[in-house]
This record gives sequence, structure tokens and C-alpha cells, in this order.
Amino acid sequence: MCGIVGWVDFGRDLTREGATAQAMTDTMACRGPDAEGVWTAPHAMLGHRRLAVIDIEGGAQPMTTPETGPDGRPLVVLSYSGEVYNFQEIREELVLLGHRFLTRSDTEVVLRSYLQWGSEFVHRFNGMFGLAIWDTRTQELLLVRDRLGVKPLFYYPIDGGVLFGSEPKAILANPRSTATLDLDGLRDALALARVPGRTPLKNLYEVRPGHILRVGRDGLREERYWSLETRPHTDDLDTTVATVRELIEDAVSRQMVSDVPLCALLSGGLDSSALTALAQRSLDAKDGSRVRTFSVDFVGLAGEFKPEQFRDAPDAPFAAELVRHVGTEHREILLDTAQLVDPGVRDTVLRAWDLPYGIGDHDPSLYLLFKAVRESSTVALSGESADEVFGGYLWFHDPVASQADTFPWHAINRVPVSEQATSFLDPGLVKSLNLAEYVADEYRTAVGQVTHLPGDSDLERRMRLASHLNITRFLQMMLDRKDRMSMATGLEVRVPFCDHRLVEYVYNTPWAFKTFDGREKSLLRHATKDLLPRSIAQRRKAPYPSTQDLGYDRAINRELARIAGDRDAPARPLLNLDAVRSHLAAPVENAYSMMQRSVYTEPPVRLDAWLRLHDVRLDDGLLTA
Repeated sequence: MCGIVGWVDFGRDLTREGATAQAMTDTMACRGPDAEGVWTAPHAMLGHRRLAVIDIEGGAQPMTTPETGPDGRPLVVLSYSGEVYNFQEIREELVLLGHRFLTRSDTEVVLRSYLQWGSEFVHRFNGMFGLAIWDTRTQELLLVRDRLGVKPLFYYPIDGGVLFGSEPKAILANPRSTATLDLDGLRDALALARVPGRTPLKNLYEVRPGHILRVGRDGLREERYWSLETRPHTDDLDTTVATVRELIEDAVSRQMVSDVPLCALLSGGLDSSALTALAQRSLDAKDGSRVRTFSVDFVGLAGEFKPEQFRDAPDAPFAAELVRHVGTEHREILLDTAQLVDPGVRDTVLRAWDLPYGIGDHDPSLYLLFKAVRESSTVALSGESADEVFGGYLWFHDPVASQADTFPWHAINRVPVSEQATSFLDPGLVKSLNLAEYVADEYRTAVGQVTHLPGDSDLERRMRLASHLNITRFLQMMLDRKDRMSMATGLEVRVPFCDHRLVEYVYNTPWAFKTFDGREKSLLRHATKDLLPRSIAQRRKAPYPSTQDLGYDRAINRELARIAGDRDAPARPLLNLDAVRSHLAAPVENAYSMMQRSVYTEPPVRLDAWLRLHDVRLDDGLLTA
């Protein structure tokens, strides 16, 4: 895993911009602590920071072809972040086609795949990646992102070219970019409904999952190479369960290839337990070594746990049971409120995000977990995306949420997100934002991207829509959170449930199959039940844990009070100070839920810190609303 950066400018000689090229590359040091490189030509610069995972000695980047053109420059240059899990099979095919390899790395496989197949190479990859290819023959840049959007890739159009990077900070290190928040950007930051390709910063975009962005002298052109497609499902239930097991086993096996220490993130839920059990089974067959596992918990939670809307039991007992069952080498990471609200930690989290996104206390918690994991492991397996793919979230099964004409994770909240997220904003700004209409527009757009089969029942159409929304919109928030918090510590997190073959297959199975035992995630449960204790196989879905300590919410309120009282606080001009003071006057008697923190109490605090840390300018439209 790595960080990539670059700059294409057909109106400037970039060989004279060495200092800026280096500054952009340096911003990716956390993503790639092991090595760095910069390649520059008159109109193109590619930079790279490396986290060495496969072929430690041979995978240096940017990687160039030994073959050169008439000008002596390499034919193709690659800066690549991610992993192609089937690179060994592709390498064998390329060798038969006459290619010679100088390294064992998947990077060289990607490079030579492009030489062989051009932009069609992406269809052959099974993996997670964000990559940039500069073709000196055509003077064209290709920016390519994996199908599900596991790895990030941002770009910023400029006159005569583009700036790009794995994170916005790489782009913002170039003086040709500016950090500006406008009305559309604030809508995106508050809506809890990620729009593929969009960011809160004006003129800053993401390469959309499953897309290629071409940059040439004639401008920018986007091409889609993959999307979720609706197809008939012809397998019976038993065959479907067996196929799901086969696909998961293959994904885990592929994603355990590593030349550095690998571990598994274990919550004691169905998803992480199944991955951990499969990983341990793989090692048992190989050399009998133990999988390292890590879980997270909060000081004092075990004895004072209170059941919540999304969670009826703590994780720790289930994680311990799985450890006993499969025999992993386990470590529990205990966090306290002081760590979660520490200003240094929260600033680090926002610097990692670069954007004013966040999910309550999950962000600092995940960052601290990953930081602890990184002390002994470089790669981790995670159960991310199983709930989106197999239908695990409560909102899939709540009649109100699943039938609502809005995003189901909004509907489960009962109070509209558009109301909660703007509770502390200036009334005039709230009116200009019109967040409710923005959310409704984005929902209608998302609905229009879903296709159905002739003869589908109303229930099947509704649940296919729910699956599509979760995979293409909600999952992006989860993957982004995982990526930013892990890469801030130099940890690579792999997500076997994001294998596109598994996603495509399960997406097209009937809803009746996904709930055939009367529970959520029936297919996953029955595909892996032989690996797990019955208590875990039957456990109700529980999300990543949140602290239940009132001290956390009181600390957030203190920060909100500081912003309201500081005339120089960047977000203060956007706030309704009377609403803030009214909120602060009410005592905090019960800990807020993750959803309440995400869309109600924390957005103004997060926004203020983000504006300050990244020196973001407020567009005039925000100040005059």
C-alpha cells in the first residue's frame, strides 16, 4: 500500500518544479513510510511514497519500462497504490506472451499488463487500487480506481492539465490549487450521503469507483469500466450457499499473500469471525502458525454496558470465544475517553481525512486501534462491506426504513438528517443550503441508476434498491474511514468481502435467499457456520462500537462552547449562536448514539477544526446566505 501524487501540465515545464513535486510527494509519508521516488518529464510528474508489502527489495516506484522511445525516455511510467491479488496468474500469462520480469512485485505486473493490453488491463485485475500511468508515446495520463472504491484517488483540474493524489493534501501542497468551501461543499459534508466523485472542496473531485480518467492535451475524459449490473440468478439455494463459501475462501486466500506481518481485526461478530477462522485455517494448512488478532473495547464498558438501538451486547465476550475456538494470538486494545477527545488525536484524524467527514467517536477510536495494530503488523484483514453486500444493517430489515423514499440509513434515524445536521447553523444559511431538497435530489439520482428484472416483485425491487444504495453510497463512507485512519498509521487494511466477484454474485441473489433463515445475512451465516461457535453464528448484527461514557459527549460540548465564544473561530460565522447556547444549557444525562454524534453534536466541531487545520477559505456564498 502506498501514496501516489502527480501533476500534468501541458503549458509548463515541470522539470523546473522539483521543489513543488517533492512537497506534494512528502505529504504521503504516512501512507508510504518505507521509500519514496519522483519521476519528472517536461509535462508530467509522478511521485510515490511506498509501504513495502510484496517484494520488499524490488518494487520501487515510480516504476518505468526498460523499453524506451526515440527520446530515450521510458515508454510508460507507473505510480501505483494498492494490491492486485491475482498478479501471479497474470504474470504467468504475460510470461507466455513474451514479457520478461525484473522483480517479484505486483507493480511490475500492472505496468506490463498496460503494455500488453492498454486500458483494457483493468478488467483482468482482482484487487484494490488507485493508480496513475503516464504514457510517453501518447502524452496521456490515465488515473484508474478499483471497482468498489477501496483505495482513494483525487484530482483537481487546472488549465492545461490536472493535479492528483491519494489524498487531498497532496494536491493542496501545489500552489495551483486552492482550498475553498462553498454551498455545495457544505451540503456534501453534512448530508451523510456520499455522492461518487464529489468532495466538499470546490474543484476537487474523486475518480469514481470503477472509472478511468484520461488526461490529454484535449482535456479530461472519464470512462466507466465497471458498475453493479442486475442479472438473473439461476442457482438454487444450496448451490448459492456453496458458491458464497467458495468465493469467500478464495478471496481470503488471495489476500493473505504478504511479505510482511499480517493480522486480522476481530470484533466477535459474524463477518470478522468468519474471516479470522478462514485465515487461521489457511495457516493451519500451510505452516501451523497463529493468526494475530486485535479487538477494541472501552475502559469500564464491560461492567456498565447499556443495550442500544443497534447493539444489544458488548463485543468482548464474543471475540474471546472466537479466539478460544480457532486459537489465534489475540490482543485487546482498551481505549478511554481521554484518548478519544485528546486534541492531538482529533487533529491527527482530521489531517488524515483532509475533508470534514466523520462518524462520531469511531474515527479517533479506529485511528488509535490501527496505531496499536501497526506496532506488530503491517497488513490487516477486515470484515468491511459484509453488511452492505449481504444485507446486515438494521435498516434493511426495518419496514419504515426499507420502504422510505430516502436513503435507508437516514430513515432509520426517524428524525431527518437534514434537520439534525443543520441544527446549529445560521437560519439564513440553512435556507440557502436547502439540505432536505439536496438529499432528495441525490436519492432520486441514485434510484435512477438501479435496473430491475421483468417480473420482479415490489419487495424484490425495493430490496435490490436498498442493496445498491448501500454498496454504492454508504459503503464508500465506511471504506474511506477505514482507509484514512489506517493509512495515517502506515497500516494496510484489506477487505475480502469487497472482492468484486463476491459482490456481483450476492447482489443478484434474491432477497428471499439473503434472509432464508429469518435472519439478516443468511447466506454468509450458512456459508461459514461450520467454522464458528453457534453463539457467534447466531449473533445479531452489531456495528463498530461507540463509547457509552458521558464524558465523551461533555467534552464535545465544551469544544462547541469554545467555538461559540471565540470570535476568531473559523466556523463561528456559520453558526446560530442562540441554538448552540440553548443546546449547551441542557445537561447531558445520557450518552449520544453514534448517529447523533455524527450528524448532530459533532459537525460544527469537526467543521471548525477542519477549516483551521487546512486553512480553508469560506466562499462568499456561505457568508452572505
